Amino acid sequence: MLTTLKTAYSDTRAGDLAWVLGREPLPALATLELELGDAHVQLRLLGASHQVILSRSGRSCSETVACLPGSTAPLPLGVSEQLGEWDYEFASQVEALSPGSFAARAQELIALVAEHPHGLAGTYPGSPHAFTALLVQRHEDHVHWRTWHSYPQEGRLVSTRTRLALGAQPGAGDGSGTQERVCREGALL
Repeated sequence: MLTTLKTAYSDTRAGDLAWVLGREPLPALATLELELGDAHVQLRLLGASHQVILSRSGRSCSETVACLPGSTAPLPLGVSEQLGEWDYEFASQVEALSPGSFAARAQELIALVAEHPHGLAGTYPGSPHAFTALLVQRHEDHVHWRTWHSYPQEGRLVSTRTRLALGAQPGAGDGSGTQERVCREGALL
């Protein structure tokens, strides 16, 4: 799904992005809700930022990549977290591209995500290459998503890749009564 976002382009530097797990839903400019088997996924565009919220069998986890007030930590290159029975892996990359390469890559990614049934892309008024895009897929008990955040004024493209291994359904397995945990503000509760 492709939408034109009704806001000024606000996140102006790739270096301002931060990552956090467990953040409550933030105001979104566009959303796409999907059922991927027994998992409910919400893709959320937050300006030049994103939030993905996944829920399954009473458990949930949210990933936010955004310019967050008060955050001074840079976007991590990689993170691996154990979230109860779920395994979470995150990786990010920042590419510096020439103006011609940037425009071609932006057009390619917008077209890819806009035509995908599990994709959400938002473009910003004023620049045809200013966009944020998310694409999610499920394969067995793994949910994968990719995101792209463009910064045409810098010629930078931030891409992220996330894999969430969901593990067995609650109630299945050895019956050990493992306590369900929910990720909140980067910690397990």
